[in-house]
Amino acid sequence: MSENTILSQEKIVSNIKSVIADAEEILVATADQTGEKIANLRSTIRERLLDARIRLDEVEQSMKEKTRAAARATDDYVHDNPWQAVSVGAGIGFLIGFILGRR
Repeated sequence: MSENTILSQEKIVSNIKSVIADAEEILVATADQTGEKIANLRSTIRERLLDARIRLDEVEQSMKEKTRAAARATDDYVHDNPWQAVSVGAGIGFLIGFILGRR
């Protein structure tokens, strides 16, 4: 999983948390409203928010587990193949230096 993918997923999770918090604020703000329709609407919103929060927690946990697995795999690869990792790092460093040196 690339770093950009992880960052975009974290941004999505953050945005969803913000939407949930805003919806909860709306529920609190409408607490003094009376009537059967508003009560049913508030109940439905509360149930959906709870469901969204549960799903969000599951997605967030899954993302953390995948990130840890990728980090472990990378760490294992570097430990199993140290000279290849050094060679790749040196090659990338050389290319970056070459590109920046031409400017």
